[in-house]
Amino acid sequence: DDVEEEDMDADLLNMSAIKKKKKKSKKSLAAFEAELGGDESTEQSTRVDRAGEPWIGTDRDYTYPELLGRFYAILRENNLEATGEKRKYTIVPPIVTPDGIKRTIFANIEDISKRMHRSPEHVTRYLYAELGTTGSVDQGQHLVIKGRFKQKQIENVLRHYIAEYVACKTCKSGDTSLSKENSLSFIKCESCGSTRTVAAINKGFQAATKDRRRAERLAAGA
Repeated sequence: DDVEEEDMDADLLNMSAIKKKKKKSKKSLAAFEAELGGDESTEQSTRVDRAGEPWIGTDRDYTYPELLGRFYAILRENNLEATGEKRKYTIVPPIVTPDGIKRTIFANIEDISKRMHRSPEHVTRYLYAELGTTGSVDQGQHLVIKGRFKQKQIENVLRHYIAEYVACKTCKSGDTSLSKENSLSFIKCESCGSTRTVAAINKGFQAATKDRRRAERLAAGA
């Protein structure tokens, strides 16, 4: 009996040892799978990083399709027209409110001018020329325009200003600078590097107003 009890105790010890080994093997398997997953993610990130230029870090040269893809990527960064894509330049809408019956307040002209990288004075001169009016700047840096104008009218004038004095004609970017040399004004695009001359501010596009329509009818009747 004592021998049988000793054999049973030995078997129990062996079973517990096997169970412990199985638990340890599970931990090792989990750790191994984690390591495999880490290696796979690393390889995947490497493939993603080298997806644009897979020849980098290798002894081979780039293929024609890869070179063509790189070419269009550079065009896309600098000149969207060449790739058939369109770039839309937008600004915040003007905040326009009536001030009595004879004046209009353009509240955020300074903010819009800053976003366009243009001086408020230059934008103001264009507004005055296109609207056929004058005005002043109050203490809050709001533009007070003589006459009643709607927000849509101010938006139309700003849209023409952007097309003439802000947007690049080559890549349509709004990231441009306006400078003057001698008697000529130039616009330089910071995206594609192209330059163009712009005309001095004068009367061109005229926003429709009640006074102007009345004057045109009187002139037509005469």
